[in-house]
Amino acid sequence: MNFKYLFVFILYFVTIFSVIGYGKFFSDLFIKDKKFNFGYYGIFGVFFSIFYSYVSHLFYPHSQIHNLIFILLGFVFFIYLLNKRVKEIFFTSIIFLCLYISLLIIKTHDDFPYYHFGYSYYLTQNPLLIGIGQFNHGFRTQSSIFYLNSLFYLPIIKFYFFHLSSLLFLGFVNIAFINKLLKNFKNKNINYVDYFSILSIIFINIFFYRIAEHGTDRSAQILVFLLIFEILYFIDGKVFNHIKLFKIFVLIGIIISLKAFYILYILTLIPVFYILLKKNSLKNLIIKLIRLPITYLLIFFISILLLTNFYNTACFVYPISFTCLENFSWSFLPEDVLKMNNWYEQWSKAGATPNFRVDNPELYILKFNWVSNWLENYFFNKVSDFLIGVFFLISILIFMLRSQKKQKIKINKNVYILLLILFILFIEWFYNHPALRYGGYSLIASILFIPSAIYFSKFKIKYTDLKKKFLILITLSFVIFLGRNIDRIINEVEKYNFRPFNDFSFRINEHHYRNFREIEGLLKNYENCELKKVDCDIIKAKKIEKVFYTFKFNRN
Repeated sequence: MNFKYLFVFILYFVTIFSVIGYGKFFSDLFIKDKKFNFGYYGIFGVFFSIFYSYVSHLFYPHSQIHNLIFILLGFVFFIYLLNKRVKEIFFTSIIFLCLYISLLIIKTHDDFPYYHFGYSYYLTQNPLLIGIGQFNHGFRTQSSIFYLNSLFYLPIIKFYFFHLSSLLFLGFVNIAFINKLLKNFKNKNINYVDYFSILSIIFINIFFYRIAEHGTDRSAQILVFLLIFEILYFIDGKVFNHIKLFKIFVLIGIIISLKAFYILYILTLIPVFYILLKKNSLKNLIIKLIRLPITYLLIFFISILLLTNFYNTACFVYPISFTCLENFSWSFLPEDVLKMNNWYEQWSKAGATPNFRVDNPELYILKFNWVSNWLENYFFNKVSDFLIGVFFLISILIFMLRSQKKQKIKINKNVYILLLILFILFIEWFYNHPALRYGGYSLIASILFIPSAIYFSKFKIKYTDLKKKFLILITLSFVIFLGRNIDRIINEVEKYNFRPFNDFSFRINEHHYRNFREIEGLLKNYENCELKKVDCDIIKAKKIEKVFYTFKFNRN
């Protein structure tokens, strides 16, 4: 193992514990004298890091030195605040050691060279540039995962940790679930929510094993499982619990920041507020929420997201046309916004592939004209294979957990309200963007997992036997995760001549830099124009002229 690879391996764990350190620091600001497990500290640290990234980028780029200082400061927080929790440090290290293999990547997501890399890299080289959405339609749909990526642009390793963000979500959600399960077994307090969690753990480790394919979508869906888990626990508690609300609000904030359309998932809070309104008057509930600092932070966080969207595209949520303003130099024409919205819908409804386009896309996406083609070209075999996998997973648990002895359980009716809301979200998903990557994985799985979890909880099993079976299932999910990644690496070695212990990760070529080169060229030309005192508006290309003007507007 050469020095560079050893440095990467050490920095991998330093970065993970740095994020956990920020999570401890962040949670202590809002909830004092409360201990969370390292999974939740990690999620809180991710939220803090994303928030910091958005705000700081308004003023300066995330350079290697800046990021190294940021990571080391978080690691200092970790050492100072959490160094005595040795067992959790060891457990967290084991989990992320298992997950490390997924960072050995050469074949990236199809959108990675197109705009995922470009946007993340732009954040490391420039502070905010107004109108950046003009360069690439991918730049118009910013995601917080790019802002998190930009903080992992570090000396020696450079941009090869841009996939670490996705791995953090997978790792911290695993740790949060597993720690909660172990705690409930210790307290002998297992119910249907814990069965939902074991289904979720197995699902995300087996179905989302390939980190390079996460893009901006699967990380949000991983968090959706944890969000539903926390809402189910909140429903089970039936009281105003500011700690549970803190978790739920943080999860909602991160999910929305990863993909704008996930703002619809605010609907999942309906059973939460329904319960609270039964115990409190509307006035008292509002007062209680106003007294929670996390409420203000969440509002401010969402405002920063909307402001960033506006600076990129002059739309608060692109490409929803009614959120767009037309009177700014970097604004898009309304017909262009509508065309892009239709394109996203056409693509998600199987009306477009790299090698295929339907003849009349405007007619195709209307009502249910697209269904027959979608069934033929997308449902078979992507959705059908996915459903077979989910039903097989549920069948395995039925086989392992089935018992002749049954017990009566009482389910809060608000669980069925949550199921109804998930079904409404499923209908919206199916009608508007029926691609699994756009929320389908977590929606379909959760709708099936909640009734399955209720069914499993009716079996009466000794806690010792149940704990043993749960641990076997969790271990098996990690074994499959490792096995599938080993198989992937072997295929990439054969197909792409990948050398995982020399190359370490994906290869970068000039194509990845094309947007940055264009930005760099325009900024240089602007500086030259200013020095020569000539009229820079003589540039004739409409796209370049609009972007050029916005840079001029921004830099003045």
